[in-house]
Amino acid sequence: MNSELFNKLDPRQLGERLKDARKARGLTQEAVATKLGILRTTLVVIEKGDRRVTPGELIEMAKIFGRPVSEFVSMRTNKEPFVPQFRLPPGQQNVTESELMAVATELESLARDYVELEEINAAVMRPTFPPMYALEVPGATPEQRGEEVAAEERTRLGLGDGPIAELRPLLEEAVGVRVFYLNLPPKVGGLFACNDELGACIAINRSHPPTRGNWSLAHEYGHFLTTRYLVDVSFTHDHWGRLAAERFADSFAKNFLMPRTGVSRRLSDSMQALGKERPTIGTVLSLAHLYHVSAQAMFLRLEELKRIPSGTWNTLREKRGFKPEQARSALGLAGDFRQPMLPMRYRQLALSAYESKEELTEGQLARKLRTDRVSARLELESLRMMTDDAGTSADDDFEPVQMDIAEMVPA
Repeated sequence: MNSELFNKLDPRQLGERLKDARKARGLTQEAVATKLGILRTTLVVIEKGDRRVTPGELIEMAKIFGRPVSEFVSMRTNKEPFVPQFRLPPGQQNVTESELMAVATELESLARDYVELEEINAAVMRPTFPPMYALEVPGATPEQRGEEVAAEERTRLGLGDGPIAELRPLLEEAVGVRVFYLNLPPKVGGLFACNDELGACIAINRSHPPTRGNWSLAHEYGHFLTTRYLVDVSFTHDHWGRLAAERFADSFAKNFLMPRTGVSRRLSDSMQALGKERPTIGTVLSLAHLYHVSAQAMFLRLEELKRIPSGTWNTLREKRGFKPEQARSALGLAGDFRQPMLPMRYRQLALSAYESKEELTEGQLARKLRTDRVSARLELESLRMMTDDAGTSADDDFEPVQMDIAEMVPA
């Protein structure tokens, strides 16, 4: 522990951090005091900052809370809470607040590691956050507002009305949002949180199909654009019902991923190319694949745009037992790529901190990558291959890409 930083830190600020970490862990003052072998009243005055915690007590508390000591003695200030107190929607019995708090704590820990790696590499990200959009506008429903904001964002990001090939890199590189794919409770699609210290962070359920993850990511981005400093948890079913913010976020996701003009025009182009007067199941599935959304999302979107009869999706699923994945496979539509847990930039910064800066031990690197040492070595090799100079020399075993294949095949 850096004793100089420890002695300089305001006891009230340190006490507040300890209290937040205890709550995030779901522990009572009594439970923590018992583990430390002190009275609960002693812990109370420590959290208030009326009594300075000793170095030994701080080390033990860090172990109890599952946090590094450096997190508590950091001189950074945190103006906005990152790990909030969650409120579950009515009737949600499949997820507990402690489960959500554990996920939020891990998201915060990853965000802190990200900031630390940036500082080690002197490569602090300068996000280009857009101004927050007004969620409520006179005369516009949340659904209408979602479509308006989606159109404005597409214009701002230079997307036109075409498919978004890779949403995660777009948000990370063009906006500065940190996106992680974590093991979330099955009923949770995504989690969003933001503050001035750690930036905007989104966690997506890595066990969900890639198309669902893409929708969850767009949904959470909608919350970022309007209610930036309010946490959001996205569930796989509409438990929130009529909340305007959720209706807005769903509308934003739909219009951001599947803009009406682009989807409608590409459907017409496909039908014309095939000589069809009406869309086929294959046409809709190909369109869903192009826009990186689920079959259900595309069928419902086309119903909404009145390009296919209302109720088509329900008829296919309930009366005909339609299985999208089997149909996609039959059409030769490859499954979407599963996203890695950590962003590429995060992993590259970790590699640099370990090899170029020599700031991390192998064990610390493995912890940053959330894996074991053997897997960390394999990750390093993979990253080295991606970051090595792609230039070639005359002695390299590569052939010019424009050489006629016939020249390479013996007669």
